[in-house]
Amino acid sequence: MSVPRPARPPAAGPAQPFVHPALFYADALQYLAGTVPFVRGALDAGEPVAVAVPGENLRLIRDALGADADAVRFVDMREAGRNPGRILPGVLHAFADAQPPGLRVHIVGEPVWAGRTAAEYPACAQHEALINAAFQGRRVTILCPYDTARLDARALADAHATHPAVIPPGAATHRPSRAYAPEDVVARYNEPLPPAPGTGPGVLALAFDADSLSTARHLATEHGARLGLSGLRLEDLALITSELTTNSVVHGGGSGALTVWAEGGYVLCQVRDRGRLTDPLAGRRPASRDQRGGRGLLIVNLVADLVRTHTGRDGTTVRIHLAR
Repeated sequence: MSVPRPARPPAAGPAQPFVHPALFYADALQYLAGTVPFVRGALDAGEPVAVAVPGENLRLIRDALGADADAVRFVDMREAGRNPGRILPGVLHAFADAQPPGLRVHIVGEPVWAGRTAAEYPACAQHEALINAAFQGRRVTILCPYDTARLDARALADAHATHPAVIPPGAATHRPSRAYAPEDVVARYNEPLPPAPGTGPGVLALAFDADSLSTARHLATEHGARLGLSGLRLEDLALITSELTTNSVVHGGGSGALTVWAEGGYVLCQVRDRGRLTDPLAGRRPASRDQRGGRGLLIVNLVADLVRTHTGRDGTTVRIHLAR
């Protein structure tokens, strides 16, 4: 079996400092042919490179690099990127912002893989679209592999819409994506969430305002314990409830509705208010050292296993998942 020629990501230039190609691959050979030369090219140039992919693919790349792997930052995306809303601040920015100025930063990032749940996927697609706005103007190249053998047609089509350049399976060069439309993807997946359960056994549903924030947090924490959370996970629920309800009071019209329930292996916490979230990158930017306030959604993204958001004319709903 022959090894495909290595793919070459699009070259950056003065007018295009940020580069974001999708690498389509059908098997392990094509995967390595596209990712390993990318990593070695960065190392040969003396520039920082990180590989943030699911664990099984991470091992493939590490083994193929041999001794060169010691100079690469490896991140298991199944853990660090379980919540797609955490990837920008907690993985991509965390690596890029820590590098010396003047160097191009290179990242292999694979946030979409077979096995992502139906609840996770819309947040993945929005994440891929928002990368373009988050890194616009920066000397960063992020190569995103997509498995054509295991991902469905929707995910592959969305990859064309969220990446300005694409590398077809086995190809040696990139080409511009004719379907590139990241804003459309963000808007399309701003979809209403499945209805939360009404009042009943196992469901906490209550209204809150500025005078009842502490009560809401305590009731949510007590209910989370009854649903099976404990230790740090229970503390995460208390923190998330506090941040979301406070945001509603400060930015969402002064009041809101809180619902906590269990679904599968997760405890879900939802806050709905009359505010409208107009910044799709809210909660996905790392906080600056001198920033005061405005960290609520960022904190929620960093600790939750999944964050889904829907905003419209009648208000905003934020729903988080915490594994039990």
